[in-house]
Amino acid sequence: MEEGSEILQLYEIQYSDLLLLSSSSSSCSHYQEKMIMENLGPTGPGLLAITNVPDASLLRRKLLPLARKLALLSPDDRKRILRDHNLGSDVPLKNPDRNVSSFAMQLKYAQGMEAIESKPSDGVGSHLNLENETMGRIGDIEADVFDNLENMFKALGLCMMEIGLCLARICDTAIGGNELEQSLLESCAAKGRLIHYHSMVDSLVLREAGPKKGSSKRNANNHARSKENLLKGANLDTNGNEVRLCEIHPNLWQQWHYDYGIFTLLTDPMFLLPSHRTTVKSEFSNSSVQECASPSGHSYLQVFHPNKNKVLMVKASPESFIVQVGESADILSKGKLRSTLHCVRRPARFENLSRETFVVFLQPAWSKTFSISDYPMEHYNPSVNHLEQAEEHYFADQHQNALTQEIQKIVPPLSARLKDGMTFAEFSRETTKQYYGGSGLQSNK
Repeated sequence: MEEGSEILQLYEIQYSDLLLLSSSSSSCSHYQEKMIMENLGPTGPGLLAITNVPDASLLRRKLLPLARKLALLSPDDRKRILRDHNLGSDVPLKNPDRNVSSFAMQLKYAQGMEAIESKPSDGVGSHLNLENETMGRIGDIEADVFDNLENMFKALGLCMMEIGLCLARICDTAIGGNELEQSLLESCAAKGRLIHYHSMVDSLVLREAGPKKGSSKRNANNHARSKENLLKGANLDTNGNEVRLCEIHPNLWQQWHYDYGIFTLLTDPMFLLPSHRTTVKSEFSNSSVQECASPSGHSYLQVFHPNKNKVLMVKASPESFIVQVGESADILSKGKLRSTLHCVRRPARFENLSRETFVVFLQPAWSKTFSISDYPMEHYNPSVNHLEQAEEHYFADQHQNALTQEIQKIVPPLSARLKDGMTFAEFSRETTKQYYGGSGLQSNK
């Protein structure tokens, strides 16, 4: 039950401190660097939060509600708006049973670096020119709700890329060398994704508005079953792959998985509720919704903490940025950083609630070659280690132990997906195949 979930309150670092720590002339205490590595390292949860990022709060409040508006547009209108703002989608938007709608754009480091280089070199307040230009136009957004979509998408995305580069530099200093930062810069680009997690009502709306085929009696029967089917429908993992729900929890927005890049940065999610009693007809008209607090006070992002052998629910400060470690960072750091096994859970008893977030995936170049010669074997094939821990905790928490073993059944170990000398492109393809391919562990769930 949600009420019984153990909460993980993320370690937080202020944006200004992050910039100072990442600067070459930093004389800051090593305590924060130590805490960053403890939280992102092999004994930590693999994630932390960045707070008090200038101007990001307003960008978040303006951009995130557009995810829902895009998801509920008619297909022709959505296609036109996405084309006009240089956006695409990495989920099949024609599927009315989808639980997630995602809108994506490639973000180039060159745009951000040019803006940063034109700023004073003291490291503090080096926000992006594009963001500042956009902020001056945000006040007019209500005239046409999507007018500034592309500019806001880029502004928030480049801001988050800057945070990722700073964090990579700090981790490189602690580990030695500059492998992480250099790998990010060599990739030249990151992927931004604006995501709407559908409420049950949203999903019913899409089914109702979709093409009607077959007899009216059959359509009526399908509509009656639609609510049940939604809980068994398509989901998106945060690497952008469509998956289907498995038996370990019947109420997930996103399935358990690792991200396979270096860092994933996420906004603290926004939750929306209709501001009046909703009907399918009024909901499809993109009627007014209002932001509301999380029903439980947390993000509904769940992580598996391997050292504690527990599933934890993530809680972060409002309007902070959450940073997760991906498998590429785990590999490149030789296990000094620990990738985060995670999922997104749907709130129980809140059928009208939707969840909005903006995510930036930072990854190496597709041609980056991985070596596992010095990589710790307990990370490479963790199942034996985790099962031994599970046996120790079995009588203390049999339910948690069963959940741990079920998660491990559907998440292929790194040893099954990574071979020495693989490029990042080969690793990502093999990971996708192992999870979601025709014979993948989650393909038929």
